[in-house]
Amino acid sequence: MDWTLEVVIVPVSDLDRSIAFYRDQVGFELDHETTNEHMHVAQLTPRGSGCSIVIGNLPSQNDMAPGALHGVQLVVADAEAARAELVERGVDAGPIMVFDERDGGTFFGFADPDGNTWAVQQITARAERPLIPVDARQRFGAEQEA
Repeated sequence: MDWTLEVVIVPVSDLDRSIAFYRDQVGFELDHETTNEHMHVAQLTPRGSGCSIVIGNLPSQNDMAPGALHGVQLVVADAEAARAELVERGVDAGPIMVFDERDGGTFFGFADPDGNTWAVQQITARAERPLIPVDARQRFGAEQEA
């Protein structure tokens, strides 16, 4: 039995501001934004990831204080390029730190407007061998006909 992590709830105070931050500044894809009488939520996915974030006002989100999530980790093939991309889009990214010279030992971090923090780890092998192959990145299975 596979157990896959596919959604992380990120507690935020302002949904529109958070969508703009994660989509426009960090570069996540906005999968959907849903509003009805029960909820107003958005799901965003980092390019190449099998795991998304969900922000909004679901009961599980309302149980956490905005900014209470710390240390969620993203992985990139090139930390310098990733950091430069974020800084160019206005994200206050921390300095690159090398904890270990081996692949996987280089990190930097950033926070969203509410103070939720993210660690970004460099694993150069992801450039040649992405965790999810490009041809397998359809978000919800087979292409649906329009």
